[in-house]
Amino acid sequence: MASRNNMTELGCVACDDLVEFGAGREGWLVDSPSLLTALDTHSIALANRSVVLVIDWSDGSDPSAPRVKIRPTLSPIEAEFISAIEWLVFDDVRVLALGTSCGYLLIYSLQGVLIHKQIVSPGRIVKLRVRGTKRDLTEDTSSEEICVVMHGVIARFDGSDIQSMLKRWFQETHSQFWNQKRDPDETEHSYGRLPYQLWNVSKYGSCADAAITGIMPPPLMELQVITYAAQS
Repeated sequence: MASRNNMTELGCVACDDLVEFGAGREGWLVDSPSLLTALDTHSIALANRSVVLVIDWSDGSDPSAPRVKIRPTLSPIEAEFISAIEWLVFDDVRVLALGTSCGYLLIYSLQGVLIHKQIVSPGRIVKLRVRGTKRDLTEDTSSEEICVVMHGVIARFDGSDIQSMLKRWFQETHSQFWNQKRDPDETEHSYGRLPYQLWNVSKYGSCADAAITGIMPPPLMELQVITYAAQS
């Protein structure tokens, strides 16, 4: 008996903007080493070294509507580029997290607005891993903690800290008294630094990937730094 492939169509992502990311060539989505992807229940985000494209396929979305393009401010002196990408979901709030080759964590809204910028550690961010609940293509995920993977260190951010920061951002940007644009260079300090834990794992070799499987840190990792948010 022939095997059956049970597949569910999520949506169509065809658009002219994909040409910038190599669309049109055979195997462009899986064979390009510089192309990063992050899949969400409502959208897909694709990134090359300097640009992120967000394509929405949720019900009621207009396929002809302009796509959201994010162009982070990257350091030309350091030849900085986008090195990691992942969705963060907190109840009905969704944001996009980017990691750069200089160790910065950037958080953007669905409209492409920079919400937060923070240095994690000097060096390239290799992966952004999220541990959450209801991780399924048919359900939204509640992000419990975020793991930032670098070659020599691993950082852990608590999801509740990021969620609290996003609530402050949402309240401030939607306040009737908010009538001026923010300076992107001041974003890192406007809501305070996010607290995180940092483990030095360089003595075990170069780290290519990692994942947090519980609340307590793995016992083999050496706790190096705990950074707390500054008091406002």
